[in-house]
Amino acid sequence: MKIVGVAACTVGIAHTYIAQEKLENAGKKAGHDIQIETQGTIGIENALTQNQVDEADIVILASDVKIAGRERFEGKRIIQVTTEIAVKSPNKLIQKAAEVVSQQK
Repeated sequence: MKIVGVAACTVGIAHTYIAQEKLENAGKKAGHDIQIETQGTIGIENALTQNQVDEADIVILASDVKIAGRERFEGKRIIQVTTEIAVKSPNKLIQKAAEVVSQQK
């Protein structure tokens, strides 16, 4: 399964990057291809390409603020959670994403 997403917290520092790391580690551990873009105080890092978005089976938005470029994900299956959930329960979130994708195939 291919997963893309965005992590963005209100301050744009700690939770943004912790959520990215936790989600990417959980996704890879579960055998998925995962890329998480961060939108923090220093701008957008690890920016997703349109090709990555197009090929993704699901999008995870772990954000506490409005994210830039949300329109890129129009028409995609989206799971939106707070960064706190991504930090505290990344494995459950990845499992939920897999369930959503398998139900809609």
